[in-house]
Amino acid sequence: MKKKYTASTKDKNDWEAFTKQIGDIHPKEDDLISQEIKVSGIKKLDLHGTSLNKANPKVEKFIIESFNQGYRKVLIITGKGSRSKVSENPYVSEKFGVLKNSIPEFIKENNILNQKVIKILKADNKHGGEGAIYIFLKKNKELENKF
Repeated sequence: MKKKYTASTKDKNDWEAFTKQIGDIHPKEDDLISQEIKVSGIKKLDLHGTSLNKANPKVEKFIIESFNQGYRKVLIITGKGSRSKVSENPYVSEKFGVLKNSIPEFIKENNILNQKVIKILKADNKHGGEGAIYIFLKKNKELENKF
């Protein structure tokens, strides 16, 4: 059994002093949301009228290309679904917001995409609102090393 570490009084005092001088720290993801972070603008993928079988490969290709090109924020327009006024249960109908609900799940379940994505959020009304999502991408360290 591993012995528990007990911090010394000096360590505790040092830690308290350090934390007092840090000030207000906020998650870096908040910066991505509050600012319109653009390395090369905002790239868009419109999936209106696309079936789920065709949408998933398009989304995968789009995110990988965007990441490789250095984008930090992309917009995927899914549409609200053909019966978007019905809000009880989107999984009751095959036609209700299939892309809107399945694309974020597809990204989360895809290991390649999951390694490139920080966060997925509903888009602002000016970019499609309920019918679109923002994908915030991590920095591509390979691009940084080239310059």
